[in-house]
Amino acid sequence: MKIGSVQIGSPVLLAPMAGVTDYAFRILCKEMGAGVVYSEFVSADGIIRENQKTLDLIRFQEEERPIGIQIFGSSPKVMSGAAQYVADNFQPDILDINYGCPVPKVTKRGAGSAALKDLCLMDEITAAVVEAVPELPVTVKMRAGWNNSSIVVPEAGERLEKIGVKAIALHPRTTVQSYTGKADWTLIRELKQAVSIPVIGNGDVSTPERVVEMFEETGCDAVMVGRGALGNPWFFKQALSAIGQARLPDLPSIAERIEMCRRHFALLLEDRGERWGMNLMRKHFGWYIRGFPGAAAVRQNLVTAEGVRDMKRELDQLRTVHAAEFLQAVAD
Repeated sequence: MKIGSVQIGSPVLLAPMAGVTDYAFRILCKEMGAGVVYSEFVSADGIIRENQKTLDLIRFQEEERPIGIQIFGSSPKVMSGAAQYVADNFQPDILDINYGCPVPKVTKRGAGSAALKDLCLMDEITAAVVEAVPELPVTVKMRAGWNNSSIVVPEAGERLEKIGVKAIALHPRTTVQSYTGKADWTLIRELKQAVSIPVIGNGDVSTPERVVEMFEETGCDAVMVGRGALGNPWFFKQALSAIGQARLPDLPSIAERIEMCRRHFALLLEDRGERWGMNLMRKHFGWYIRGFPGAAAVRQNLVTAEGVRDMKRELDQLRTVHAAEFLQAVAD
């Protein structure tokens, strides 16, 4: 698959997730086979003001390519300026527009999935971004519509393609649904039939087997994985195996999960510093440390630890308990 001129080696992609898809998580997923990784969504207003915290969300390393930077906003002029700034100063492979976020603090400002309530505004924002960065493929991640009475698939897809968007990722829930209920995969199939650009399916892809099901049921060109990869970067390798593009990997042992958790923590500390790295890692501890005897107590100790030293000590103790298992896995 190609997105514009960008060749995509794997059809299983990492979805942009606020507070999650930073450098540390992206690089782990990339190593496990993610075809494209995306930044957290980034405020266009923050970009043009050159807010340092905002710009830090855009930074990436060469080994992460191909990478997409996702921006959001409600003003065509501001979105255009932000797109040009990102292209000039960061040179990502893909620039993605967020028309999918259902969070009220975003939609109340007319951004995210609120743009789908006014397709003329969506057109204006999209055209402004496409015109600002002719050297970059512009993509869109969108929802099905605001509510069940205002489903905009496939009309929005047809309009976006005419404007020059090079691929569309569809999460087929409405804004009102947020992350509840069931994603309606039939809308992905409708979008695929309506446009000629690549369509990326997203939503309820909880297991590698569901990746296969989404390809078969929708005919989509790629699948975007979000929550299924939390605490499980191996998801991408497992999914590629399920669709016949990689050797079936062994399920990670408890010890291997602990080692991945330790590495994730080390990457976060290196990239974000002790204070931010420690706070950001708390939720990841909850995702990595689960499903084995005594996990709940360990997870609680990690999440409530007061400092980096306490967190590392807890992980060291956990690794010692499962050291024999890890050494056997390495030997195998």
